[in-house]
Order: sequence, then structure tokens, then C-alpha cells
Amino acid sequence: MTPKLDNVMMKPTGQAFKDKSKPADVRLSNIQAAKAVSDAIRTSLGPRGMDKMIQASNGEVSITNDGATILKQMNVIHPAAKMLVELSRAQDVEAGDGTTSVVVIAGALLEASEKLLQKGIHPTAISDSFQRCASKAIEILTEMSTPIELSDRETLIKSASTSLNSKVVSQQSSLLAPIAVDAVLKVTEPGKETAVDLKNIKVIQSLGGTVEDTELVDGLVFTSRSAGTNAPKRIEKAKIGLIQFCISAPKTDMDHTVIVSDYAAMDRVLKEERAYILNIVKQIKKAGCNVLLVQKSILRDAVSDLAQHFLDKIKCLVVKDVERDDIEFVCKTLNCRPIASLDHFVTENLVNADLVEEFASGTNKFVKITGIQNPGRTISIICRGSNKLVLEEAARSLHDALCVVRCLVKQKAQIVGGGAPEIEMALQLASYAQTVEGVDAYCFRAFADALEVIPSTLAENAGLNPISTVTELRNRHAQGEKTAGINVRKGAITDIFAENVVQPALVSTSAISLATETVRSILKIDDIVNTVS
Repeated sequence: MTPKLDNVMMKPTGQAFKDKSKPADVRLSNIQAAKAVSDAIRTSLGPRGMDKMIQASNGEVSITNDGATILKQMNVIHPAAKMLVELSRAQDVEAGDGTTSVVVIAGALLEASEKLLQKGIHPTAISDSFQRCASKAIEILTEMSTPIELSDRETLIKSASTSLNSKVVSQQSSLLAPIAVDAVLKVTEPGKETAVDLKNIKVIQSLGGTVEDTELVDGLVFTSRSAGTNAPKRIEKAKIGLIQFCISAPKTDMDHTVIVSDYAAMDRVLKEERAYILNIVKQIKKAGCNVLLVQKSILRDAVSDLAQHFLDKIKCLVVKDVERDDIEFVCKTLNCRPIASLDHFVTENLVNADLVEEFASGTNKFVKITGIQNPGRTISIICRGSNKLVLEEAARSLHDALCVVRCLVKQKAQIVGGGAPEIEMALQLASYAQTVEGVDAYCFRAFADALEVIPSTLAENAGLNPISTVTELRNRHAQGEKTAGINVRKGAITDIFAENVVQPALVSTSAISLATETVRSILKIDDIVNTVS
């Protein structure tokens, strides 16, 4: 009987096992996931782009075609796809506009790199070549750009209008664009153009009316109505005091209680309370204050009913429950400091203004302060809309327009839109690729082809034939027409500069550099490791 042989797997000695296919699979998986995100929002690019309806888990619905907003609310699980969400957010912070374009460009670059990987080119070689391509592309964009002056208001309005044309509120771009330009120029400090802070522009959403009723208020607007029924609703030559203490009876600490056993003591408590509040109100009257702004208090009422009664008698308009977060903005606008105790409530700490009045805006009542004596560099915009969806989208669109004007203030250069810069970059990079040797030539050519995704998508979303449109556009640029672009209104290739379709150079340069950076990061990943939580 022959002995039974066991199947024993022999381990090769002196040689580590290495799976060659895993890094390629991980890379492919990452590219596919990121491309899926890019394809999802590709249809919302450009003035003829579609909108997305976003349904939150709590049942709230919002409609938008802003790339950053769509991706922020999208439930993305794949880690590589999350990188594209971060990319869109980075573009939103850096430029404020072009959040859809940047993701579409990144998706096209990933598709190009996938083809290069299939040719056997090493990911690091592709990554380094793409970095050089991006630098060259930004050089081309800088050459194309035309410098502008901040005093040229018309040019700034054209750029803001271009940004608004791709939004739901495109019909109102002629009204919203000048508002955005005037708001940014008001908060820009001469000599400090690079540090424009959009937090100095307060956008207040007011339901009711239409988007056309949106207005710019050179002053301060409070979203709450004035307190008190008998108090005045309109005060001219106002003296305003901003206080951080409460005009109500003091309370004990959280864990203390006061037990009152007889009526005499009860009367004494009420008498003391009345005297305490009366003393505060007398001090307010002595200082000559007739408009009082009171910070919101957590522990007790900022203004008690008794205090309100006394303040009504001295004809003082009270705005109570000013949010803690808004105090900084109020101080900056009024150019004052908040008064923290009664001892500091003196005439010197008050602010003069021409008019303080309560006015109705849609379904709400607001308090408006105008004609401030020594105003800070801040401004308020009351944004109106007939329903919540339109109102929110109008506020988002206005934010994008403000960002565009801020870009032009930061970097005073603009370029044409309508896919013209992308085609010009693609042509120049393709001709440059012929002067380069080796792997770089392939990568430059692939990068150039990938940039054509923007004009191709614009044409597709406008219902034009993408192939014939891009071919004609390429031909026009090859003949030297650098400002030829896709005119989606006429459905033809025209001189896009004459159509006033312009955008800040910063939007395009940051889109190219950020998209390339993200694609390089994704290419360099060859494994995904789960950690032990």
C-alpha cells in the first residue's frame, strides 16, 4: 500500500510575496469614485446648467446649482470622493465661484490619468508632469488676462453678472450685480485690498416680496422688532447705547434659593426691585440715550416688563436680545464699544445717528439704523424672496457674486468666459507638448485634451452638439481669435468679450491649481488602510 501524500504548500524562501495588482486596483477604484462625483454635478455647469433638488434627512428640501452647496450636502462615503468635496470647498474659500468647474476639471484630469496609467506610465511621472502642466496653464491664463481698475464700476458689474447668470436668479442679475459691487467696494479699505472680509457684509434673509425687492442698507439692520407697545417706533437724531448688562431684578446663583415668609418682606423685595430698575433707567435718561440695544442674556430677561414700562415713559426705543455673535458686527458698524456696567453708561459712550426706525419687510418687522455719525466699513443687504427655496438660493447666488467682486479686488485682472480660456490653454499646451520629449509629451497632451471638458460640457448643457461646437471653437482659436467662446444664448461661437461674459482671472487660476493638486494626491495613493478605532 502506497503512503498517502499530503498536499503541502511550499513557501518560497528568501522572497517576499508582493501583490502587483493591488495598487493598480486601489488607484482605479479611487479614480472611478472621484469621477462619479464629478459626473454627478457636471450637468449643473454653466448658464444652461440644470439644478439639483437636495432632500435632507430631516425632510428639508433645497434647490441649487452651486457645486459647493450640492457636494456639501451630498452623502459621500468613498474617501477619494470626499477629496473632491474638499476640493470644491477649497475653491469656495479661495475664489467663491467656479466650484462646479473645479470638480469637472478634476474629473477630466483623472480620466486622462487613467488612460496614461493603462499605457504603463508610472503614477509619479504623471503626477510630476501634471504639476508642470498646471504651472504652464496658469502662465497662459495670466497672459490672456486684462488688468482692470477698481474705479471702473461697469467692468466689476459685468463680472458679477456673469457669475449670477448661471444661477436660478439669473433674471435679476441686473439688480443684484450692482448691489454686490457696491457692497464689496464699501467694505474695502484703501491699501488693504487683499484682506477683504465678507463677514463685514451682513446678508439678512426676509421672506415675502420678490427678489427684485432686495435692497442695500448703508447702516445697521436688526432682525428683531423693537420691544414695548407704547415705545416710539421712529426716532430722529438718535443717541444709541449698546449695553451688555440686564435691566431686570438680579437673580441668585443657580443653586441658591430665597424663601420669603411674610408679606412685609415680599413688599420690600418688590420695592427694592422697583428702586433698582428705576436707578438704571434714570442713569439711561441722564446720559441722554433714546435708543437702547441690549445683548441677549442666558440667565434672565434682558429687559423686564417693569423696566420696559419705565423705558416707554422716557420715550426710549429698545431692541433687546441682540445675539452675542452679532455684537462684534454692531460695534464695528457703530464704531463703539459695548457698555458692560451702569457706571460706564455716560454720554461719551453713546453713538449718534440720524434715524432709527422700525419698518416692515415682508412678513417680518426689522429695526433700521441709518446716518450713523462715524460709521465703520460694514454694510447690510436685505435679501427678499417669495418662498424659502428661492430666498435661500438668492442669498447663495448673492454670496457668489460678492466673492467674484472680492476676487477682482484681490487680483485686479479678468479673463473672458464661455470656455475660451480652456480652449486657448488646451491649444497652447498641445503645441508645447510637441517641443517636450519622453513621458512629459504624453502627459502634456492628455492634460490639454482634459481641459476641453469645460467647453464640451457648456455646449452639451446648452443643447448644442458638443463635438462640432468644440471643433469650431478650436478652429477659431487656432486662427488667433483668443476671445471666441460659446454663446449659449445664441447657440453659436461668438466674440464672448463683446457679449460681456467675463470672470476674474483668480477663479480660473485657482481652479486649475487646486484641481491638479487633488488629482496628484489621488494618483499617489496606492493603498487604503483601515485603522483600529
